[in-house]
Amino acid sequence: MLPRVIKPMLAKLSEPFDSPRFLYEIKWDGTRALFFLEGSALRIQNRRLRDITYRYPEFWGLPQLFSRSGLVLDGEIVVLSGGRPSFRLLQEREHVASRVKIEALSRRLPATYMVFDLLYLEGRSLMETPLRERRRILREILPESPYLVESRYVLEKGRAFFEKVVSEGFEGVMAKDLESPYLPGKRVDFWLKFKARGRCTCLIVGYLLRPDGTLKSLLLAEPTPEGLVYRGRAASGLSLPEADRLLSRLRALEVPSPPLLRGRRFPQGARWVSPELSCVVSYQEVTSEGRFRAPVVEKVEGL
Repeated sequence: MLPRVIKPMLAKLSEPFDSPRFLYEIKWDGTRALFFLEGSALRIQNRRLRDITYRYPEFWGLPQLFSRSGLVLDGEIVVLSGGRPSFRLLQEREHVASRVKIEALSRRLPATYMVFDLLYLEGRSLMETPLRERRRILREILPESPYLVESRYVLEKGRAFFEKVVSEGFEGVMAKDLESPYLPGKRVDFWLKFKARGRCTCLIVGYLLRPDGTLKSLLLAEPTPEGLVYRGRAASGLSLPEADRLLSRLRALEVPSPPLLRGRRFPQGARWVSPELSCVVSYQEVTSEGRFRAPVVEKVEGL
């Protein structure tokens, strides 16, 4: 009997490194999901422990392809475009409830499950088994399917692999200790992630305050040939002394209304400023709404 839910194991952020103790695989930019296979039944659980089986009819026939049962797989659901995961296309699959639309999207934008771990086999937990052995067994039992792919890995050469992966347009790399157990819900040094980030010089167009009057986040806009494009808010990267100094400068630049911005859904309670201060921001990607995903302020002009 398989457990009802399992919290996925998590990773810490790290700079790229080389080590014979670790495997290195692509960090797939998708939806983290555990597949529970018992007999002919499939149940898909996302990172929030919700059942999302209904969203992906293309996966429903996978249990019939396995020669073993009582399985729990860990991996990422992706929608590929040109051989790379497209977060935008995946979002189209994630936010649909209509059965008719779900079935249509499963044909137009089929998903692929990139499998990278095996947690149960024939109803028996493998989570105390070293990752090296779990991956060996996974490769042995994984059937051929256009919807099911093993996340392949390299050994030792983490830095070179990261550079190659990023140059080909992927999000980053996962580094995993070959001798490590699977620790549900834990974020530990056994799993590390190397992430590529974009950088942009933006103008500060406003800010938000916390209830105690300290600086909460900056509102950013990117200068483009079409004008200032709103890129959202950034709340991390500044030390407390830097935030205090910056707030004094921002107060002196306040204006009654926002500058002319391309974009929408500006935050309530925003204090707008004349766009005179620039900052360098790193980010994971630009979302379909034109916002920076996971932005970090790296430098503010003159601060």
